[in-house]
Amino acid sequence: MSNNNNILIAQGGGPTNVINQSLVGIIASEKKNNSRIFGSVNGVNGIINNKFKILNKISNKNLQLIKNTPGAALGSTRDKPDANYCKEIYHILKKKKISKFYYIGGNDSSDSLRIISKFSSEMNYNLQCIHVPKTIDNDLVFNDHTPGFGSAAKYVAQLFSGINYDVKSLPGVYIGVVMGRHAGYLTAASSLLRNKASDGPHLIFIPEFPFNLETFKNNIKKIFKNYGRCVVAVSEGIQNKQKELFTETIKKSNEYDAHGNIQLSGSGILGDFLANEIKSSLKISRVRSDTLGYSQRSFLGSASEVDQKEAFDIGCAAVKFSKKLRKSFSVGIEERKIFTKRYEVKFIVNKLDDIAGKTKVMHHSFYDQKKFNVTNKFLNYCKPLIGKNFPHTSSII
Repeated sequence: MSNNNNILIAQGGGPTNVINQSLVGIIASEKKNNSRIFGSVNGVNGIINNKFKILNKISNKNLQLIKNTPGAALGSTRDKPDANYCKEIYHILKKKKISKFYYIGGNDSSDSLRIISKFSSEMNYNLQCIHVPKTIDNDLVFNDHTPGFGSAAKYVAQLFSGINYDVKSLPGVYIGVVMGRHAGYLTAASSLLRNKASDGPHLIFIPEFPFNLETFKNNIKKIFKNYGRCVVAVSEGIQNKQKELFTETIKKSNEYDAHGNIQLSGSGILGDFLANEIKSSLKISRVRSDTLGYSQRSFLGSASEVDQKEAFDIGCAAVKFSKKLRKSFSVGIEERKIFTKRYEVKFIVNKLDDIAGKTKVMHHSFYDQKKFNVTNKFLNYCKPLIGKNFPHTSSII
């Protein structure tokens, strides 16, 4: 390692409710190390464009405010650096004599760090690249769950619980389209606050299992016949048997993001299409759909107290591990083998090569393909992550 104590922090990808908890955890810990702390404005894009802030002088009072504020305080980016982009980052970090680079982000962010770390090693420059995980999709491999997911799951669970009471009041069919391109964790979280078998969501459709439109409509017909209503949670990433995005088959003018992915959450096309299919095929007049979009990520007031603590602690753990290891790594949360009422979290170190660019999907034991709904094993896994601060509800009348 370099003798200097210049460190850099950046945030990448979609913001979350607790990403700033990790940011402040790193700042507070590195202050104790007497480090000179740089922050890159708008992630790796800020590095390329020389947009840096010195973070040492932020008061403890303001750090506490930042800590509890949703969204990325330093600003984020959707840039996905290729090898040349990463080399340019390396040259800038070397010029600024950065010895440690903390990047708070998902699997794309970890992949950028992998490339930068490898190039630095080849150039014999001692740069420690440290990936601090965050994503509401909960799709990082070798992690039990990811900071940001618990709060987003709490939001989705609360939203569908409220919708359940709404649709009980004015019966019909409701379809909620939830974020999750490859993994169905967040869509599955819609189930967490159900009290009775008759409560919605009655059906859940996720990317890990093939989606069939006729099966979708037939199951809604059965539920509607039983209860006079039906609440459905649908992942934006549902796929057919050929693993083609269902949205691809119905979208006329495709829009793509910087990663070459079709825009899913910025459009209501999937929900609108499914709602129209139900209206026309099942002759149900009261059918509504919502696309949840940005609201899942940083909704003020939906932060899970468990998620907040873990996000802060994982930032602190990243600094602690960085002093012991002196090499690049990704800090993570150890996977639980048994899901019990006694919930514990343990922070671990993963290799960047093992994490970078890979995607974790929901285990088959978390989903019942026959009922198109989650299993008790998923509920036991996920419920501890959303905390306990919820209003009590009842359907006594």
